[in-house]
Order: sequence, then C-alpha cells, then structure tokens
Amino acid sequence: MTEASSARQVGLTRDAGWEIGVSKTLPYPVEAVWRLLSGYPAVWLGTGAVLPEAAGGAWRADDGTRGELRSRREHDRIRLTWRPRNWTHDSTVQVAMRETATGTTVRFHQERLADQGERERQREYWRAVLGRLEVELSQ
Repeated sequence: MTEASSARQVGLTRDAGWEIGVSKTLPYPVEAVWRLLSGYPAVWLGTGAVLPEAAGGAWRADDGTRGELRSRREHDRIRLTWRPRNWTHDSTVQVAMRETATGTTVRFHQERLADQGERERQREYWRAVLGRLEVELSQ
C-alpha cells in the first residue's frame, strides 16, 4: 500500500497512527460534567480507577487498564495515556468539554491505536461511555 492510498483511510494519520473521536452534547452544565469526569473516573476509565491530581501521576483500573495523567485543565480537558492489560502499546486519550447553548459537548479522542479493528472497538467503548455519562448525570 502506498502512502497516498493509506492516507485516504478514515482514522489513519501520518503521525499518530489510527485514531478515533466520539462526541455528544449532553443537556447539563459544564460544571456537572466536569465533576463527574474528574471525581468519578470509574465511569470512563474503569472500576477502581482514581484520577491523579497532577500530571505525571499514574492511574489503574481493576481490570488492569493503566496509564499516566498528562494534563488536566479544570472544566476543559483531561489528557492521559491508556493501556489495557492485553495491549502491547500505550495510546493517548483526551476528553474535552465545551459548554453550548443546549448543554455541554463531551468529546473523547484517542490516538496511537494499533489498527482499524482496535479503532472500531474503541469507538464502541467511547460511545458506551457517553451513554453511561448521560445516565449518571440524569440521576
């Protein structure tokens, strides 16, 4: 496959490998969304996960998924590495939020995925996370 033909594949980048982005606007203020994402990270990182307060801090979920917090900007975004127990590589995940007229748009972006299959599995994972966020916020 030539570089020109591989560049046409949706989700494949030159520098970050395969990537995926999933977003949804939730009818809640950014403060509520931030409080859930930063204060209850199990809803998106996995059961048992605790988000570090400072960049460089490690996190780990009960299922063995682990990573390191890269950055955290209050009411804006969290960026971290992500490596499930059965993966041989790290990926990078960013969750960003922006207040809109109808609520808050939440966007998960993940890069450095191994291949198209991994990209599709992560698309489904992040879609399910957005569904869980909506349920948690409605309670």
